[in-house]
Amino acid sequence: METKNSSSDTINFVDAKSALSWDEYFMLQAMIAAFKSKDPATKVGSVFVDKNNHQITMGYNGFVAGIDETKVPWGKDKSAPLEFQKYGYVVHSEANAILHSSRSLEGSKAYVTLFPCNECAKLIASSKVKEVVFLSDKHQETESNRIAKKIFDLSSVTYRSLTFRPEILQNLNEHLQNLLTDI
Repeated sequence: METKNSSSDTINFVDAKSALSWDEYFMLQAMIAAFKSKDPATKVGSVFVDKNNHQITMGYNGFVAGIDETKVPWGKDKSAPLEFQKYGYVVHSEANAILHSSRSLEGSKAYVTLFPCNECAKLIASSKVKEVVFLSDKHQETESNRIAKKIFDLSSVTYRSLTFRPEILQNLNEHLQNLLTDI
């Protein structure tokens, strides 16, 4: 005998779906992390997640923790000695995330707003990160970028660019406006 579902079996069952893919979700988190950076020229953020899509750590580019930031420059004029450039003092977002991770990054995925430099690529590969997902590769013609890609290729770290669907940022803006009006 066939049993029919009563109407009470379907009460409050609604088709629901996330507005974001996991890639979009974690890249937006990396973008928020980048927003915390004080760097006036390039704000970079990163988020590392495990195979279950649980966040392990995050970071943004900034000066060495605990130093008196008024005594070091944010300028990037490379004609000045390194001592008078931000490059001598800034810790990149990926390095910050790796330094502050409370557990192994082996097999994890890194979401970064800017493709890693060769120094960060060494840290990422040595930490046994499986994949790097990046938003921008604006330095792709540089030696540092070519070395980073070679490090990833030689250590089997995959990397790929993420492009947001056009409606994502508009939907996010509307969502944030709605949250602010509900306060």
